[in-house]
Amino acid sequence: MPIPALIADVETSLRQAVEVIPQGLAVFDADFHMVTCNGRYRDLLDLPDRLVQVGAPLYDIALYLARRGDLGVGDATLLAVRRVESLTQNPASVSQRMGRRGQVLEFHSARLDDGGLVVSFADVTARVDAEAELEKINNALEGRVEERTAALTRVNSELESARAKADAANRDKTRFLAAASHDLLQPLNAARLYTATLIERAGGTPLADLAHAIEASLNAVEEIMSALLDISRLDGGSLKPSPSAFAVRDLQKKLEVEFAPMARERNVALHFIPTSRAVFADRALVARIAQNLVSNAVKYTRPGGRVVIGCRLRGQRIRFDIIDTGIGFNRDQHALIFAEFSRLELGARMAQGLGLGLSIVKRLVTALGLTLELDSTEGRGSRFSLYLPVTRLQRATPDSELGPPEPISNLSGLRVLCVDNERAILDAMEGLLAGWGVNVRSARSLKDIDRDQLLVGWLPDMVLMDYHLDQTSGLDAIEWLRHNVGGHLPAALVTADRSPAVRTLAEERGIAVVTKPVKPAALRATISGLAGQRRRQTGSRPGESNASN
Repeated sequence: MPIPALIADVETSLRQAVEVIPQGLAVFDADFHMVTCNGRYRDLLDLPDRLVQVGAPLYDIALYLARRGDLGVGDATLLAVRRVESLTQNPASVSQRMGRRGQVLEFHSARLDDGGLVVSFADVTARVDAEAELEKINNALEGRVEERTAALTRVNSELESARAKADAANRDKTRFLAAASHDLLQPLNAARLYTATLIERAGGTPLADLAHAIEASLNAVEEIMSALLDISRLDGGSLKPSPSAFAVRDLQKKLEVEFAPMARERNVALHFIPTSRAVFADRALVARIAQNLVSNAVKYTRPGGRVVIGCRLRGQRIRFDIIDTGIGFNRDQHALIFAEFSRLELGARMAQGLGLGLSIVKRLVTALGLTLELDSTEGRGSRFSLYLPVTRLQRATPDSELGPPEPISNLSGLRVLCVDNERAILDAMEGLLAGWGVNVRSARSLKDIDRDQLLVGWLPDMVLMDYHLDQTSGLDAIEWLRHNVGGHLPAALVTADRSPAVRTLAEERGIAVVTKPVKPAALRATISGLAGQRRRQTGSRPGESNASN
């Protein structure tokens, strides 16, 4: 596919993702000219077409609103200047004002590392009206005792009704996000894969900078969506801990696969201290905590620094440590770093982010009933320690007895079967894998595999399988392939479903899990590991399956 077409596909996928966000959203560059906005932004502000086009100045938008009377009484030019300053002078800001139709709009603004600006807002009229009504009721309670008692009874009844409605709305929101997350992440996943291919092909050309800029934008969208989904699940109570015994070294291996490429890119030494300890906790949720902590440790450690992950026995608990030589912070900032949308000034300059990672960590630690310990010195580094109940594994799995499979560094000639019900994702995956020298074939279903006779004269070394297929689940599809190709067939589930249940089912069947949107480095590491696993099980090298079968 030509590069302009690839870029167009990426831009289309990104715009589709932005358009489903219920808040108004606009992004401005370092000169405060519009990069993009969604339809909700245009509709809530009731802006003319010329002010929602790419390149429209933020000041022109503010001046238009001031002249229309949206910004209050006074000189329009002065009001516009003040509005622009309120949005851009601080790293982040929250403000409210009346809209043209009398509604209350709440604005959130945040400066980007490159000097740009993100502005989002929503209609909070219902919430403000409810707060005003509650304040009015509370003022009325200052009368006689009988009146206060009656009013309090009425208020409690109203609050209970409001709480029931809020709980129902929260459950509906959680169900919607669970159902919509797959559809939202699918186009973002395709865009990520296309962008990875574009970066590899555009290396050393003027398009390289553009490709990396697109990748950075996709990373920002992914972080926003992942954080919102995590918070929604936690607040909605849909994340239920399912504790089990697991080896700490398995968690370390997972972290190494995911963050070793990131650490190498940032010239940060990532070191894991081997351990034979086992703990009893929810494997998936503990991994989510560790991922956030290791991600922060790598991001906020300067080039040449070091991140160490290990554990120590402390009584009946394991202290799982993530230690870095990063920027650190003082004791007065301990509470601040766990607040939502809160970022330290130096950290904000070093890496992009929303300030939600540690907030999610705190919620997960509370939900699991665990203890998180923090020790940090500004300018010298930090230690985050998660205390986990110690246990013993009843039996060692064959894989753990044999040791980890040796990864394959050269993927050339490796045969990989990709199955996904989205054609755009398959096209993007084929382009990326082909660039790595992989012999790749793809299908949208088991029916397509059979109809197109993909396995006739061609046996895959491994399969990358979507979970949500049209006619069956990806796990059942892998079992079908193993029955037809051989039970030794290595497989990875590539899915936007991040629920612990799916991950547990996959691990029970010896299937790796790669979450969408796919990170190319993590995907390559997974493929390399599966190739090493197959070579150890069959004794064949990549591309020799036909001879051995």
